[in-house]
Amino acid sequence: MTRSIIAFTLLMVVGLLLVWGGMHEHLLVKKPVVAEETSFEIKKGDSLDAISSQLADRHIALHPFWFKLFAYQKHLARQLKAGEYILPKGATGADILQLFAEGKTRQYSITFPEGWSFKQVFQAVKNNPNLRHTVADMEIKTILTAIGSDKDHPEGLFFPDTYYFEKNTPDVELLKRAHDKMLKVLTEEWRNRDEQLPLETPYQALILASIVEKETAAAEERKQIAGVFTRRLKKGMLLQTDPTVIYGMGEDYHGDIRHKDLREPTAYNTYVNGGLPPTPIAMPGKAAISAALHPDDGDSLYFVSRGNGRHAFSATLAEHEKYVERYQR
Repeated sequence: MTRSIIAFTLLMVVGLLLVWGGMHEHLLVKKPVVAEETSFEIKKGDSLDAISSQLADRHIALHPFWFKLFAYQKHLARQLKAGEYILPKGATGADILQLFAEGKTRQYSITFPEGWSFKQVFQAVKNNPNLRHTVADMEIKTILTAIGSDKDHPEGLFFPDTYYFEKNTPDVELLKRAHDKMLKVLTEEWRNRDEQLPLETPYQALILASIVEKETAAAEERKQIAGVFTRRLKKGMLLQTDPTVIYGMGEDYHGDIRHKDLREPTAYNTYVNGGLPPTPIAMPGKAAISAALHPDDGDSLYFVSRGNGRHAFSATLAEHEKYVERYQR
């Protein structure tokens, strides 16, 4: 008789525990526990106990014991991934657990616009509070080696785009992504280039594309401008493009190019030096790279700004001087 009572009591206790557990599991699946959208970070090495306690500390209405038990039941306890998460308003305990297991971390972004210099890219990376900073004190050559580049100069090697990343992503990792994307785009465009271009390497195409990028923001003019420079290169004419002069002036440029600047023998002065400058002068976008490799086949050799973001093109010096007189003087 006593054994029967004990057995019955045990069955009742087990039954009550199952009911209680089932109720809590139901609540974990159905009951919203996040009152307002909030961020939550799992640090590398955090245990399930630590995560459960931190959720409770953040006033997320979860019971740590049942949350942990549910995680073990669903075989998710060892799958929770480190990172910063956004817990959406109305999320349940099960939603939170699934979010952590899938590693759907919060994504930050950084944008490198077309035409930016490496100096601007580096400053944007350095100032971004969500990246882990590792390259700030590195020599340029060390940075280039770290991202897998064989170049000595960083200009133009990073593709202009918006990049998404998790909090505390190393800055060198982001720079490598931008570098690798530039290599990919340049390689694809070079493979499909026009024949008989006065360019021997993809890097020369990158240099020309950077000049095209800086000369115009008008999409319809890129191939025309690339055509002018291509014909000048073929004829052995000086490129005579102001953006290269400005780049060569560096910190000495204050908004105006003087006659003496056009005579200054810097490596980037295309009024003095023949051919292309030694490196790109900015980050060209895909459209500028494509224009450099598929230039317009017209006959123009000159262009001058109209002052409205567009240019007047001409095939002869006499015609060009008329346009200079009309638009510049």
